[in-house]
Amino acid sequence: MAAKSDGAALSVQTTENPVPPPLQCMVAAEPDQGPSSCRYASKPYSLLDCCWVLCSLLVFFSDGATDLWLAADYYLRRDYWWFGLTLVFVVVPSAVVQVLSFRWIVYDYTDISGSSSGAVAAVSAAAAAAAESSKGGDGTRTCCRVCMWLFQSILHLLQLGQVWRYVHALYLGAQSSWHGNRGHFHWRLMCECADITMLRLLEAFLKSAPQLVLQLSIMIHANHVLPLQGLSASASLVSLAWIIASYQKTLRDSRDDKLPMSYKAVIVQMLWHFFTIGARTIAFALFASVFQLYFGIFVVSHWCLMTFWIIQGETDFCMSKWEEIIYNMVVGIVYIFCWFNVKEGRARFRMWLYHTVTLVENVSLIAAWYLYRGPNTSDFYALIVVCVVVCSYALGIFFMLGYYCLLHPDGPVSAAQWGGCVEDGGLMVESCVTPAEASPLPPPDVVTSPPRTLTRTAGADRGEVVPGDLAVFQVRSTTTISPALAPRPLRTEGPVIRIDLPRKRYPAWDAHFIDRRLRKTILVLENTSPVTPRIQYRSLSKPKEVMEYETTV
Repeated sequence: MAAKSDGAALSVQTTENPVPPPLQCMVAAEPDQGPSSCRYASKPYSLLDCCWVLCSLLVFFSDGATDLWLAADYYLRRDYWWFGLTLVFVVVPSAVVQVLSFRWIVYDYTDISGSSSGAVAAVSAAAAAAAESSKGGDGTRTCCRVCMWLFQSILHLLQLGQVWRYVHALYLGAQSSWHGNRGHFHWRLMCECADITMLRLLEAFLKSAPQLVLQLSIMIHANHVLPLQGLSASASLVSLAWIIASYQKTLRDSRDDKLPMSYKAVIVQMLWHFFTIGARTIAFALFASVFQLYFGIFVVSHWCLMTFWIIQGETDFCMSKWEEIIYNMVVGIVYIFCWFNVKEGRARFRMWLYHTVTLVENVSLIAAWYLYRGPNTSDFYALIVVCVVVCSYALGIFFMLGYYCLLHPDGPVSAAQWGGCVEDGGLMVESCVTPAEASPLPPPDVVTSPPRTLTRTAGADRGEVVPGDLAVFQVRSTTTISPALAPRPLRTEGPVIRIDLPRKRYPAWDAHFIDRRLRKTILVLENTSPVTPRIQYRSLSKPKEVMEYETTV
């Protein structure tokens, strides 16, 4: 990712005031007023989190193994055309994801002292001073680094880079739980989980989605189903639904301004996507079994239309314009199969417009297949297939409504609130003002602090003017304010990492997750600092007033 923190100066200043005890929330919610608009503390890493990672590994292996097994079966049956297509949809997406994963690892593990000035230079100087007393271990560190590069290279050549990331996430989760959800282990865990879900989401819609459509088309064209075909298609569909739900859970966990999703909500959301994507891919496969050329034209046209719609919405996920365009093109592929919100705001109209378009497309594709199907397909069989598509889509909508009405992290969404809600990556977030939200609170775009485990304070630096040409990334000490201006106690000890960038709005990732230079600098600073730094973003609504929160970064 492009970095906007290049060349920014760093300085570390601390005071000796004690740290107040952790606060769960900035403002307590009143009874029967729904969810409050406070900042929430994260749950500790639990056994359920470990089981979820293990299940994700199982889904990953099942999807890849069934596709390779099916490709080998096609080869043994001398179906070389189907063998080639099946293998292409396995190897090419996997290679793309492995290259991206290895590129991230190269950047993360490259010696940060290679930069000559700015933020990285300052942190490098601090790291050099801290390591000056251990020069005798340079040879050992060099040997370990060579072994690490060799190990990672072999893993990624064997297409196992994501497996290592899952194992690493399990290790970081165990360490985070052992240290009571404090320290850099939890922060590294959140970064690793973010990387995994981004890579898996890309792979799912480059590999699993096309593979699912391909195998369903082969089954319909041949008018019979091989056991391996059904197994491969099922694994691809489960992988798609799983990674969408997992992505949204990880994104919510990374944001201190959003409540985390429960695993019941994740499962229901997974069922929602399982049935809606299943209905859509069956419609694709039916149409492609009769109109191969027109199906290709339809997919490309739909992708271009969706990509243009996303770009027109001016999303804000990446750190540069071209990265944003590439990201929008990838999301356009996602939009071929399901809704995926990437823009903050009232998304009810956009969501229902998308579902209306896809419903019309599904009906048109099914109708075209029904009218022009081959003579080997009986009317009874065709009606059964149509009923399966309709029932699958209806079940998906049922689970979607059940999720919103019963299991949404921000509370149930009533019928009166549907008009004032926004959607987050396929999830609805209430934007209606409740009495609990009427109390004065800092705007959510001011500051971030993942993981959400330490005290969050507000009201620091009242009246401070933020120059327009201020360094993008710097560390400074906090100043003490009067109790009248701060209703909550301030932590005045330790450095503050000030990022002179506006905070990205949900459902985007925060800049210190997607800007790898920024992330690496924060990690190095934390390792060389005697106390836990805090992260602070520039305020959009009040540029002369800066709010601060605690973080374990």
